[in-house]
Amino acid sequence: MRPPRARSLRTTGIAALSVLALGFTGLAIAPANAAATGYVALGDSYSSGVGSGSYISSSGDCEDSTLAYPYLWQQANHPGSFDFAACSGATTADVLSSQLSGLSASTGLVSISIGGNDAGFSNTMETCVLDGTSSCLSAVATAESFVNTQLGAKLSAVYAAIRKDAPNAHVVVLDYPHLYQVPGDCLFGISNTSRNAINGAADDLDGVISTEAADAGFTFADVRSAFDGHEICSDDEWLHSTTLPIDESYHPTSTGQADGFLPVFSSAVG
Repeated sequence: MRPPRARSLRTTGIAALSVLALGFTGLAIAPANAAATGYVALGDSYSSGVGSGSYISSSGDCEDSTLAYPYLWQQANHPGSFDFAACSGATTADVLSSQLSGLSASTGLVSISIGGNDAGFSNTMETCVLDGTSSCLSAVATAESFVNTQLGAKLSAVYAAIRKDAPNAHVVVLDYPHLYQVPGDCLFGISNTSRNAINGAADDLDGVISTEAADAGFTFADVRSAFDGHEICSDDEWLHSTTLPIDESYHPTSTGQADGFLPVFSSAVG
């Protein structure tokens, strides 16, 4: 919000008062967010860069990567400051409890991907891989029920906290890609029925994220089209299937970060 202009002072020939009035007027017309140049990257493993390698040792279990889209963007654009707070495994509760300390009135840009872990993403994928189609569909249905009935309120609380702590920031909310190309070139693994169900759950998740981002007045950045033709089981995969280390499974590769997430984020920043 731009502060009100200082009222003009009627001069009476006292030069000092005239100078003082001009000085205050000059200060008043400066935009309140003139110094809002810092960038804070919040969120989960899709924002920290799990799966892309080149992890920053000081980030520990958060596995922040120099090949993740937030790091790549700040390297190219040189914001006034950069706080890489995203962390592997983070939920909405984790964002609220441990990721917001870097936000302030000087924060000009915030990015966030969050919600997948609240919905039990890892446990759902484990069930789908190990327990067959029937169990997979049941696990996906449970996740979808949570997404459609409970996740919205959790996202709303996070977005409200971001706006409160970073009142001048442009906030970009990123979502999640489809994991699978169906039908695809995978000869083994889970069934196409399970793959379709997982992609459908991603659509439900992304839909709730989009709605809540819009309600908060934030920019929604949809990565699904960027990953079209680059899902698991495609000829040019930008996502890991089941892999070692196991925590990198079903996460973007370094190419997925650089050619998928980064262009979508950059476009949303403008």
